[in-house]
Amino acid sequence: MKDVVLIALFALGGAALAGLAGAGVLMFLRRRSVAVSLVVVAVVAVTAMLAGTLSVAWAMFLSPHDLWVVTLVVAMAAAVSLLTALVLGRWVVARSRDLARAARDFGDGGDFAAPAAPATAELADLARELAATSEKLAASRERERALEASRRELVAWISHDLRTPLTGLRAMAEALEDGVAADPGRYHRQIRAEVERLTAMVGDLFELSRIHAGAFTPVPSRMSLRDLAADALLGAGPLADERGVRLVGEEIHHVPVEVDGKEMTRVLANLLVNAIRHTPADGTVAVSATRRGQSAVLAVTDACGGIPADDLPRVFDTGWRGTAARTPPAGAGLGLAIVRGIVEAHAGQADVRNVPGGCRFEVTLPLVT
Repeated sequence: MKDVVLIALFALGGAALAGLAGAGVLMFLRRRSVAVSLVVVAVVAVTAMLAGTLSVAWAMFLSPHDLWVVTLVVAMAAAVSLLTALVLGRWVVARSRDLARAARDFGDGGDFAAPAAPATAELADLARELAATSEKLAASRERERALEASRRELVAWISHDLRTPLTGLRAMAEALEDGVAADPGRYHRQIRAEVERLTAMVGDLFELSRIHAGAFTPVPSRMSLRDLAADALLGAGPLADERGVRLVGEEIHHVPVEVDGKEMTRVLANLLVNAIRHTPADGTVAVSATRRGQSAVLAVTDACGGIPADDLPRVFDTGWRGTAARTPPAGAGLGLAIVRGIVEAHAGQADVRNVPGGCRFEVTLPLVT
């Protein structure tokens, strides 16, 4: 038993020395290629085995012939191990380089395509992660392109909508200054109306910039959708009467929600103004407030005749105004974008769909229990 313990201690001592030396080499070469690391690991393993074997052989006082045989066997095993490690390392390095080239193309703005050659499990997992990241970046680039196109359209439309009233204001001011205005009172009223419209447009731009910058923070309080709908109907009444549109409340229930009352009133006002402007005279705009499962739903239904299917996904985009003429009082196309921004800030969702004779805008909000 004592001899076995001694043999084990000699083998452990020789292998430990080789292992410590190999660990030092690995630390020194840790930034080198995987192939180098694999060769070092193989060398360490073989050296540890050789050191342990020779330590035991010397301790057992083997004959020179037997010691030579043992050393030759271990050397042959070392040579095969090193060759195997070198081949395996070159294969892993080749797969790594293929993956690096694919990732480089992906980084240059293209799509990631995983190398066709088989790879290790770790490299295969990395390729799948890169493919998933490529899909996310492609979607992000598409959203960025859409936003950029939306910004360009918004700048063009705002420039047009600002230029028109400013030109009129300048003409009216010059007429009043020169004393050639036949009815100065009418000119003054028109100037005031144009200034109010420009003020509203600037207010919408400021609100939208707050939403896009993430600076918009609602201050929620508990209230009923019924009260919100009633206030919105009352506020939109004069515009509906002016345009000959009927405003009706359908299924307006007491549904409790936690919302910023001022901002949600603006949401309903924007939806109602949009619905009234696109509904012909003698048409009807209906407002409803109902409960749907665990959500509260505010809906505004108009008689606009419907929105083309291709335009439905863009209704809430900044600056979108469909095929309507870019002239007053069509607006700058900011109202519905503000609606979506405010609703999403309340953890809700704004949707639109066509219904017989018109379209229905729905605002879905979390229900307060």
